[in-house]
Amino acid sequence: MPPIRNKNEKNLAEQEGRILLAISDLKNGKISSVYQAAIIYNIPRTTLYDRLNGIQQRSIIRANGHKLSQFEEESLVKWVLDLDKRGLPPRHSLVREMANYLLSQRGNQQVGEKWVYNLIQRRPEIESKFSRKYNYERAKCEDPKLIQEYFDRVREVISKYGILPEDIYNFDETGFAMGLCATAKVITGSDRYARPKLLQPGNREWVTAIEATNSTGWALPSYIIFKAKKYTRLGWFEDLPDDWRINISDNGWTTDKIGLEWLKTHFIPLTNGRAMGNYRMLILDGHGSHLTAEFDRTCTENNIIPVCMPPHSSHLLQPLDVGCFAVLKRHYGQLVEQRMRLGFNHIDKLDFLTAFPKARTMAYKAQTVRNSFTATGLVPFNPDRVYQQLTVRLKTPTPPPSRSSDTQSSCLQTPQNARQFKRQRTTTKKRISRHTRSSSEAIGEVFTRASKAYEMSINQLTIAQKELHDLRAAHEKEKQKRQKSKKQISHDQGITREEAQALVQGQIEASQAVTTAPAEPELPVSHPPVRRQFRCRIEI
Repeated sequence: MPPIRNKNEKNLAEQEGRILLAISDLKNGKISSVYQAAIIYNIPRTTLYDRLNGIQQRSIIRANGHKLSQFEEESLVKWVLDLDKRGLPPRHSLVREMANYLLSQRGNQQVGEKWVYNLIQRRPEIESKFSRKYNYERAKCEDPKLIQEYFDRVREVISKYGILPEDIYNFDETGFAMGLCATAKVITGSDRYARPKLLQPGNREWVTAIEATNSTGWALPSYIIFKAKKYTRLGWFEDLPDDWRINISDNGWTTDKIGLEWLKTHFIPLTNGRAMGNYRMLILDGHGSHLTAEFDRTCTENNIIPVCMPPHSSHLLQPLDVGCFAVLKRHYGQLVEQRMRLGFNHIDKLDFLTAFPKARTMAYKAQTVRNSFTATGLVPFNPDRVYQQLTVRLKTPTPPPSRSSDTQSSCLQTPQNARQFKRQRTTTKKRISRHTRSSSEAIGEVFTRASKAYEMSINQLTIAQKELHDLRAAHEKEKQKRQKSKKQISHDQGITREEAQALVQGQIEASQAVTTAPAEPELPVSHPPVRRQFRCRIEI
């Protein structure tokens, strides 16, 4: 590890700058002696002597105690960054395992427990952070090509129908478990070891709210769906605004019928008077209640152009998901928590209708709604706001080959592929054939770069071999899993493996006994009785 210094990095950088200036003045003849240069620039004389004799700065010199070579570390860091781009950042244990595998190729050494921590401290390219869960389906749909197709469709609709920014809407459903509080950071006693527990009512009855917002910052009144069979209570409407609507379904979720009813009786009447142009654009996701033929026909009859987002992309493209729903649920959870602190341990529908409008007022502020449309690249139209968030790539693309035409500059770079290596080899042969003295240093530099490229390639090949070995082992386990028996056993109580095998063996023996049972002797074929034919006797 680098030595621990008492001076901070800023002072070291300033001192290094003064040393470089002193060396430059000594070489140009502006200052005659080292002693005088050390006094003028306020630097240690011994340090200036060392630099003039070719000794490099201590902070940039690699310590001798490293187990991995510099090129092995660079290959390992490159592997870590490649996994991070694919959405699979490795744990500390996996990095340590890969480092031990590299060491095993040239001995029996192993890195220590804190080696990964020290690697992170001395490599600014990598950092240790807590990971968060991310759905594979979402990552798969974060394809720039799919996102670009969506924005091309939006641009085409806007230009074709002349849709104004004030006529762009977004709607979606969000669900609530009525009695669940939001997880929050709280203050607790310092002697507590575990995470503190927050009491909550725990009523998990589901409620759905259909919400819609406009790019100007206006939000349509809510459309609430409760879980009920037939009846709606009159008391639910007493404290609600007049333009809110309440509907019921068997499970509290939206249906095709409710989605169509929301469009006809809620969205169209409330937005007709606010339309600035002839057409309105409605951004929606691919939920089944939005993709019915009746829903699309109603939109066409009322000059509404629905634009559907790609699946599993609402966290990037839907304004309600990006800017409003998270804030809405957080404020609602806080209101439920406040009611719990007052001693109410049950949240019913009336309590929900009391808390939800307050949370909605705090969440649907005009500036918040406008910012959500801006963050999704809709108003103003700017797809780059979304493109810059596409950080996960399930497959790392192959870097393009170098197209530099300057052989002199390309020869001073470490070759990254076979084409660059071949170009350096050709240039080096030409310089060797000239036998000029000026090219000797450049030739030595080329061989140094080539040896570095060779060692980097060997390290990357070793890492790839380790990944290939792990993939083959996983594939073999998958094959063994497919070969497991799929026979079904009928039993009334729990059984062990031996009992299950005995039952299967009994079934096999019973089936074999049925197939090998001796056939019953055949009875003689009985012919139907033949009636005796009567002959006519003629008497003479």
